[in-house]
Amino acid sequence: MKFFQRLGRSLMLPVAVLPVAAILSGIGYWIVAATGDDANIVGGFFTIAGGAILDQLPLLFAIGVAIGMAKKPDGTSALAGLVSWLVVTNLLSPSSVAIFKGIAEEDVNLAFSNVENVFVAILCGLIGASAYDRFKDAELPDALAFFSGRRSVAIVAAGASLVLSLALFFVWPLVFTGLVAFGEFILTLGPLGVGIYGFLNRLLIPLGLHHALNSVFWFDVAGINDLGTFMAGTGTYGVTGQYMTGFFPVMMMGLPGAALAMYVTAKSSRRKVAAGVLFSSAIASFFVGVTEPLEFSFMFLAPGLYVVHALFTGISMAISAMLPVRMGFGFSGGFIDLVLGWVNPMAQNPWAIPLMGIFWFAVYFLVFRAIILKFDLRTPGRDEDDLLTDEATVLSGEKKHLATATAFLAALGGRDNILDLENCTTRLRMEIADLSLVDDAALSHAGAAGTVRPGGRSVQVIYGTSVQFVKDAMESIMTGRVEPVDGAESIAAAESGPVSDTVSDAAGSGAATVVRASSLVRLRQPLAGAVVPLSEVPDATFAQEIMGPGVAVEPTGGEVVAPAAGTVGHVFPTSHAVALVLEDGTELLIHVGVDTVQMKGEGFTTLVEAGQHVTAGTPLLRVDLDAVRRAGHPTITPIIVMNDKDARIELV
Repeated sequence: MKFFQRLGRSLMLPVAVLPVAAILSGIGYWIVAATGDDANIVGGFFTIAGGAILDQLPLLFAIGVAIGMAKKPDGTSALAGLVSWLVVTNLLSPSSVAIFKGIAEEDVNLAFSNVENVFVAILCGLIGASAYDRFKDAELPDALAFFSGRRSVAIVAAGASLVLSLALFFVWPLVFTGLVAFGEFILTLGPLGVGIYGFLNRLLIPLGLHHALNSVFWFDVAGINDLGTFMAGTGTYGVTGQYMTGFFPVMMMGLPGAALAMYVTAKSSRRKVAAGVLFSSAIASFFVGVTEPLEFSFMFLAPGLYVVHALFTGISMAISAMLPVRMGFGFSGGFIDLVLGWVNPMAQNPWAIPLMGIFWFAVYFLVFRAIILKFDLRTPGRDEDDLLTDEATVLSGEKKHLATATAFLAALGGRDNILDLENCTTRLRMEIADLSLVDDAALSHAGAAGTVRPGGRSVQVIYGTSVQFVKDAMESIMTGRVEPVDGAESIAAAESGPVSDTVSDAAGSGAATVVRASSLVRLRQPLAGAVVPLSEVPDATFAQEIMGPGVAVEPTGGEVVAPAAGTVGHVFPTSHAVALVLEDGTELLIHVGVDTVQMKGEGFTTLVEAGQHVTAGTPLLRVDLDAVRRAGHPTITPIIVMNDKDARIELV
């Protein structure tokens, strides 16, 4: 499942481009159809502009998967994915296959005319990503040194693509021909067959194999030609159009209902980003019937939800066939085609389609929302590792984090001195090649709250709850994706200290101002157990109050509640800690256990979202203390004030 979620995030990169392409293409198609002039310049302008992207959908996916599936990728992985795609599609093109088999091109199996599909593109992208991960640091003998490292990646990808092409040469025609034969069998099942076709049509989209079924029902492969005869108005009234009608309610209204469900269930801090993809995709689906932007936004992140969508499509198709309602399209099942086909002599009861659409909008919205919440599915805006939010964090103007990252890298001896880089709740954890190059004073000047050297080559830099952003920025600089910030040391030093502002930044309220009349911070005890001094925490960062003053609790219960009214500043992906901004400006960190970030969320459940207002007693997170002990971690829980070094916590 993790593989498919990662694959889904990879596809978000090209999917984000598709809505505008679909709208451009739809406008062009509408102008051409409305004027009845296929040579209309304005319509052609929009159609060609949109088609330039939509027609290359598989190519975009090959590149997107190569980037998204590679570990710490750069442009090399994208180039490798592109090379793989070019090799495979050219080797398996009808003209190439004709040469290999020594036959005329018109005698080549129809399967090879449909090899440029998303399934093959994903395979090519995976080849590109794998070649990058395995060979980007490869060293060759001196005679071949020019091709060492990243230059070898595309070469290896091309070689692997030869093997893939050979396998597909034999396998692809069997798969394609089998689906065509199955489609011809479905013809004998009446409305049930129409429903099965609709279900399989959606289910096969991730593989690109739906074209095989479409060719049976829409075109003249088996004598049906549903699309052609409807557009020509020469079919059989009450029959023609049955293999297209049921798509209209789903494409126009059902999928937009799904988009709304995914929006309302997105995390509040990520709804703005999710809305950009979901609503523009919903518009394209409604008007033009281009559903790929919406479908690919969740088919890999939540494959079970996509199966539900395919089932709903099948039901819609079967109901349309039984009623009867008949409508066809020349482009797809969107509003534009519905309007244009309304007066077609083959259209039957077209008024029922909008009513069916309202029904499916409600069904999609209610069912999708319930399933997403019930099973906590990682649809857009709910995935902690969402590609869109990750890119935005590092690349969309977070100059402060980039400045801090640049200054940290300089103080740590440069990018080549860092062998391994990770982070936990508040600190960077690194393996350093030469410890003598680490400048503690420079790290402090750049914003570090402290530096810890546990032993060996390990170095930990204490920063604060925004450490994830700094770590991401450091990786971006180290891999060359982002340039270092000029004058970073002075920029980072000029900013307010990270411990005092990171929580408020996460809450979107700017730097916090403490308005308490004294240094005493009186709080409700956030979890049951014995209160102990912070010095008893077996971690120097907490025990020595590097992050700030506080107390600790040796817990006996697994529910952590808000100790006072305030705003959730940050919820960590691993759910082992939560940061709060109290109403008086106090910034509080509750960290359950020691080194529990290593559990990667196992045994922890987050109950709130960043930006959410809470009152004293509001449940924040839940922990399985036995699971923490089994993992070998202390359960003692520090409670830290992060923006007042003179604070004293009293738990009541």
